[in-house]
Amino acid sequence: MGNALFYHLTRSPLEATLPMLLTKSLQAGWHVVVRGRDAGRLDWLDQKLWAGPEEGFLPHGIAGGKHDALQPILLTTGTEAPNGAACLMVIDGAEVDPTECARLERVCILFDGNDPAALDHARGQWKALTGAGVVAQYWSEEDGRWQKKAESGPQKA
Repeated sequence: MGNALFYHLTRSPLEATLPMLLTKSLQAGWHVVVRGRDAGRLDWLDQKLWAGPEEGFLPHGIAGGKHDALQPILLTTGTEAPNGAACLMVIDGAEVDPTECARLERVCILFDGNDPAALDHARGQWKALTGAGVVAQYWSEEDGRWQKKAESGPQKA
């Protein structure tokens, strides 16, 4: 069973934090699905990822193309993972089912800590996932660097 990591964004925006997490996931040998709620927002994120530094290029695509299964990183509003993802990154309050956490290596939930609605939604996701037995960690960057602030459930070795 994988675990869920909650990332409370207070200093760095999504477009800075997500590439760092995507890079680490690719280094672990995982394919990743990035799930959002709005296709326009995923188009915006796609442009941000393409505009990144050449040495930090993150190969990716938007779901719906003929090469979805080959994409190391796939941006989608759907619940499918045609690229065989081992990691799911959820943005903008997209939903996560506890069964996804059970079959994936990792689920990352990124939320804007400066948005009260996003914060409330993430709290609800924490309760739902941990209540279903998912091992979870809460990470915050309030001091300028990422620190684990809470964890729930037995920890993975």
